[in-house]
Amino acid sequence: MILLVLIASVLILGVTIYQFREINRDYHENRMERKEEQIRQSIDLTIQKTTYPVTTENLGLIFKEEIYEIAVVQNMNFNIYSLEGELIKSSRPKIENDPISMCLDAEILNHLDVSVDKRYVERNKAAGDQYQASYTYIADRQFKPIGILNLPYFEDNSFNDKELNEFLARLGGVYFLMFLLAIGLAYFISKYITRSLEAISDMMERTDLTRRNEKIHLEKPGEEIEKLISSYNAMIDELSISAAKLAKSEREQAWREMAKQVAHEIKNPLTPMRLSVQSFQLKFDPKDPNITEKVAEYSKTLIQQIDTMSSIASAFSSFAEMPAQQNETLNVVKIVKLALDIFNEEYIHFIAEEEEIIAKLDRTQLIRVVTNLVKNAIQAIPDEHDSPRILVSVAIDGDMVKISVADNGIGIEKDFEDKIFEPKFTTKTSGMGLGLGMVKNIVETYKGSINFTSQPGKGTVFCVKFPRVGRMKTIK
Repeated sequence: MILLVLIASVLILGVTIYQFREINRDYHENRMERKEEQIRQSIDLTIQKTTYPVTTENLGLIFKEEIYEIAVVQNMNFNIYSLEGELIKSSRPKIENDPISMCLDAEILNHLDVSVDKRYVERNKAAGDQYQASYTYIADRQFKPIGILNLPYFEDNSFNDKELNEFLARLGGVYFLMFLLAIGLAYFISKYITRSLEAISDMMERTDLTRRNEKIHLEKPGEEIEKLISSYNAMIDELSISAAKLAKSEREQAWREMAKQVAHEIKNPLTPMRLSVQSFQLKFDPKDPNITEKVAEYSKTLIQQIDTMSSIASAFSSFAEMPAQQNETLNVVKIVKLALDIFNEEYIHFIAEEEEIIAKLDRTQLIRVVTNLVKNAIQAIPDEHDSPRILVSVAIDGDMVKISVADNGIGIEKDFEDKIFEPKFTTKTSGMGLGLGMVKNIVETYKGSINFTSQPGKGTVFCVKFPRVGRMKTIK
């Protein structure tokens, strides 16, 4: 619509200018013809009244004074030439600066001679203005040519140009308003036309495999839009079915992997238990004087393996259990200090930005997060390290409370960074790889976030953020 208005305005501008020029040209041609005809009639009347013989040689005498009277009456200057093109008489007292020569060109005489109506019009420019000059024969009483009448005509377009500029200014104002109106109409019409497409586009942008997606319902959509909506709704149904199948498949696969991991971890302590029992059966002698010590040693071995199996079961149970949404209002600094009390390593240091940073969390789950991160940091430091160091810090980060655990251990290789939070993934020779997965599960349950930065061979920094609240009110 805007383009059509622009094209129309340009076309009308061009047509208007062309039309004004045509009007000017027709006006000047008609005016020159009228003046020429009036001057010819005055010349013929003068020839009829003269007492001189009507010859070319007497034209100067015949129009000695009359040429000025005719020029004044007609308000138009003219010249009289002989048939050979020599100037005989001019109504202008001085013609040196005028585009009038003392002798006509042979080309003009030839054009005049071959012309059917014995008239020739020359068009040219003089002093920046359009200039026309007409040439016709002057005849005697017997219609025999005795001279040439030259009528110079200067086109004055100043008035018409002024009118044209005023008209174009008004027309430009009208089209400017039409252009603004076209922009407004184009905007509202496009919004009206595309509202259905925008609704479909918004729904497509919100389409997510991890949740249930809504279908599109529009009142009285167009035929094409209705087909598009039907296709989208059908796609949503198929997507829901596919997502359900995928989720079921992933759950089954996860449980299969978990079952394999559980079986593998349980088999590890069962083997030494079996060997211990078999060895006890083969070597048991009630009369052996050292039987008491041997029974105690076998019992200790079995108890250790049973404890290992119990810790395995507890780890899997803790990972599978969703943290309870207690939402206690607690001092994070105090709870983190409490969690660090169970560690005896002297190289574990703690700093806090403030003495009290408040958040709504579960005390047990927060302790579990801190202890798991610190355990991982301890295990990441080799035994032969000269100066092991673990720094636990608590600080405020905007509307969040930030808990950082930094170590100078072996770091995490680039290839393992994407898998570090996956269940059953571990880079250690022992353990089940459930600690960081459980930490991530707890943190995300409380609308927090966890990330890490690491440099292989230099150390790792884990950063946990939870939403914080204002200070606790003291109850009197």
